[in-house]
Amino acid sequence: MIVRIMGEGQVELADSHFAELNKLDDQLMAEMENGDGPGFRRTLHSLLDTVRSLGTPLPDDALAPSELILPAPDATLEEVRDMLRDDGLIPG
Repeated sequence: MIVRIMGEGQVELADSHFAELNKLDDQLMAEMENGDGPGFRRTLHSLLDTVRSLGTPLPDDALAPSELILPAPDATLEEVRDMLRDDGLIPG
């Protein structure tokens, strides 16, 4: 799956990593619902760091469509809330 981190670029990520990412996504959702700003920021960075470490960066000139778009590391709680689906940032 091709994942875009806003403001950074794209990485290719194996579907086998999505169980781990969904745990972080669930934690991020809970922190957002509870208004836990510091927890939200910590978990967002952990989610993005995990995507970066598990994924393979695509060249900047790659034109592959992103199947998943994640917020930038400095995104606000409100900006992330606007990106959410019923099941969080990550489907499943």
